Amino acid sequence: MSSVSSPPGPAEPEIIAIGCDHAGHGLKREILKLLHELKVPCVDLGCASPDESVHYPLYGKKVVDAVLARPHSRGILICGTGIGMSILANRFSGIRAALCHDMFSAMMCRRHNDANLLVMGGRVIGADLGKEIVRTWLTTPFDGGRHQERLDLLEQLAQEA
Repeated sequence: MSSVSSPPGPAEPEIIAIGCDHAGHGLKREILKLLHELKVPCVDLGCASPDESVHYPLYGKKVVDAVLARPHSRGILICGTGIGMSILANRFSGIRAALCHDMFSAMMCRRHNDANLLVMGGRVIGADLGKEIVRTWLTTPFDGGRHQERLDLLEQLAQEA
């Protein structure tokens, strides 16, 4: 483990990739409005409608790929509970997805875990709370220091597995 701590990462990302399944579509629509109001660059990777049941892994993988392809980008995934999207996203090296249903979790996942992917449950939280979670997650910087050492250890352990 390195004793040199990395500087805190930027609070605001280069671009946000956002995706959902049918159960998360309504919340995604509200979050997209917020991102546009805040002038945060974003790309909507689906799904296009709440009217047809879709497989969340297909849309989650699109967002994962977009985040991994661009350093300093982040992603938002929304499904019914957020659990399925969280499981999917955290299967990929370089993704640190955090399921957040409150603002404290959104703040701490950025400060201590440098979460690059926010996951929410569209059937768990309402639009107003979802927007506040996103605002918090977008504006909270990574603390670095001992937290970077822990992230480095996570990567090391993953490589050994």
